[in-house]
Amino acid sequence: MSEYQYYEFQTLDRPLSREEQEQLRAISTRARITATSFTNTYNWGDLSGSPRRMVERCFDAHLYVTNWGTHRLMLRLPKEALTLPAVKPYCLDHHVDAWTTRTHLLLDLTSEDEGGDWVEGADDSLTALIGVRGELATGDLRPLYLAWLSALTARELEDDEEEEYRTCPEPPVPAGLGELTAPQRALADFLRVNDDLLAVAAQASPTAPKEPAKPTKKELAPLIAALPQKEKDALLLRLALGPETELRTELLQRLRGTTAHTTVTGRRSAARLLDAARTRRTERRQRAEHGRTAARNQHLTALAGEAEHIWQQVEAHIATKKTNAYDQAVTLLAELRDAYVHTGRSTDFRQRLTNLREDYQRRPGLIHRLDHHGLR
Repeated sequence: MSEYQYYEFQTLDRPLSREEQEQLRAISTRARITATSFTNTYNWGDLSGSPRRMVERCFDAHLYVTNWGTHRLMLRLPKEALTLPAVKPYCLDHHVDAWTTRTHLLLDLTSEDEGGDWVEGADDSLTALIGVRGELATGDLRPLYLAWLSALTARELEDDEEEEYRTCPEPPVPAGLGELTAPQRALADFLRVNDDLLAVAAQASPTAPKEPAKPTKKELAPLIAALPQKEKDALLLRLALGPETELRTELLQRLRGTTAHTTVTGRRSAARLLDAARTRRTERRQRAEHGRTAARNQHLTALAGEAEHIWQQVEAHIATKKTNAYDQAVTLLAELRDAYVHTGRSTDFRQRLTNLREDYQRRPGLIHRLDHHGLR
C-alpha cells in the first residue's frame, strides 16, 4: 500500500485574498486552491508548510488524515466566541491542545491509531465535521468533551500508570452528551471515541435544553430598541467588517438573555470512567453472547424438528454426484449433528451417519469431505 496523506483547509469567516492564495501556491504547486479552501493529497513527499501556521494566518478549519492512523482536526474561532480558560480543562496531553493569537483561539484535536482500519479512497472531508465549530462558538462544549474522551482512551493505550488516571480530573460535563448532534457524532467517530466510554460519561450529563422557538419581528423589535447605543454601533461595525458566521446566534442570545448550553462540574476521575466503561463493555458483550447462544439454540431445536426432511435433502444432494452438492450435503450434516447433540440424540445421529458412510463408501470425494468436517 502506498503512503497516503490528505490535507484540507477551509476558511469560513472571510475569503482568501489574491495575495494569500499566491502565498499558498508557493507552499504547493499541486494543491487545489480556491478563495475558501486548500486541498491536497500526497502519496509521497509531504506538505512543505506548517498546518498550524496556515490555520493561524488564513484558515478556520483543517482536516488531516493518513493511512497510518492519524486523524487531526484544527479549528480557529474568534476569541470573543470561545475563551482559552473555558477550553483548558479539556486539554489532555498532545491529543487536545489550545492556544491563542492576537485575534483568535485555536484548537488542535488528534487521534492516533496505527492498528485501525483504513479504507483507501474513502471520502475524507471537513463537510461532516465543520458544524462543530459553530456549535463551539455558541457555547456548546460537547465537542471538547468528546475530544477529551478520545485523548483519555489514547492515554490508556499508551501508558499503564494507574495513578495518573486516579488523579486526572473529569472536566465540566456538558448537557446533551446522550443526544449528540450530527456533527458531534461525526466528530466522535473521527476521533475514535469509545462508545462504552461515551455512554458512561453521558450518565452525568443533563438533558440538553430545547431549541428556542424562531424569534418573531414583534418579539425582537423592542429588545433591539432597548440595546445601548454603543453596543448597537459595535454590532453594526462587526457586521460591516464581517461576515461572522455566528454573529446572528450571538445577538439572539444577547437579546433573549438566555444561555443555550450548560455544563455541570465533573466529579469523576479518569480511572473511574475507564473502569466503568470496561465493566459496561464486558456486560454488553456477555449480553450479546447470551443472545447469540439463545438464537442458536432456538435454531437447533427447530432443525431437530425437521430432521427427517433434512436427511432427505442430504440424500438428494449426494445423488447428484456433483462436488458442490457434496459440499451442501456436508454443511447440512454438520448442522444436523449439532441439532441432535442439542436435543440429546447424539447416538441416533452417529448411527445414521455410519449407515450413510457405508452406503456411499465408494464416493471418495464425499468421504473426504465428511472426514475433513469431523463427520466420522
